[in-house]
Amino acid sequence: MLVQMELARIIISELNDQQVIYLREVDGERMFPILIGLFEATSIDRRIKKEYPQRPLTHDLLKATVEALGGEAQDVVINELREHTYYAKLRILQNGDLIEIDSRPSDAVALAVHFEPHLPIYVDSEVLEQVL
Repeated sequence: MLVQMELARIIISELNDQQVIYLREVDGERMFPILIGLFEATSIDRRIKKEYPQRPLTHDLLKATVEALGGEAQDVVINELREHTYYAKLRILQNGDLIEIDSRPSDAVALAVHFEPHLPIYVDSEVLEQVL
């Protein structure tokens, strides 16, 4: 079963290699952290603050590519936790077919916040049971 989550918090530290985002259950109290890289954290933070680069960065490029190819991004699903590593999928509707693209959760969440409105973020309930 999928549980809808939302981006609750971003922690960016220039002293560490790993940054942290927190996902919180939309209609609940569960919340958990995911360690991400500085580039992805900065991309998410800029988009949340509505700071737009003069030229497209990686997540802007991916969004534009999906749209140019006739796809409609549906959502992000964090579907697995294996050996302390999260796995995610970006789900895109194209010509009536749902296409699932393997992604790092950090890139998937960064892409989700590049859309207006933001793409829904889901976490498999089995993943939540593992982290909580």
